[in-house]
Amino acid sequence: MQIHLIDVLCNLAGLLSGAVIGLGFGLLQKKARQEHERLEQSGQLKNAWTLMPGSGARVAYLLLALVLAQVVCPLLFAEGTQWWVSGGLVAGYAVQLYQQLRLRMREARA
Repeated sequence: MQIHLIDVLCNLAGLLSGAVIGLGFGLLQKKARQEHERLEQSGQLKNAWTLMPGSGARVAYLLLALVLAQVVCPLLFAEGTQWWVSGGLVAGYAVQLYQQLRLRMREARA
């Protein structure tokens, strides 16, 4: 019984750590998108086809956060728990995308 409880706790810890990383990445992306839109509205954006500045750096930070989590807590990446971390990452980032979608739909109605 104890072994199953430990497995559940490891999976939950993996899910929560992945969600925190995904949510943090989503917040960074949201802030960058808002800055990009501000530059576009003010006319300071020279080319509309330009990628959002710093997007490569933000992806590098995401990968570093995952590596750091793996080094600090290797149990989160053992015996299938890594899938829970990945699921949490997707869920955390999806929360930001869903909030952005709701906001845009609300703006479209107004």
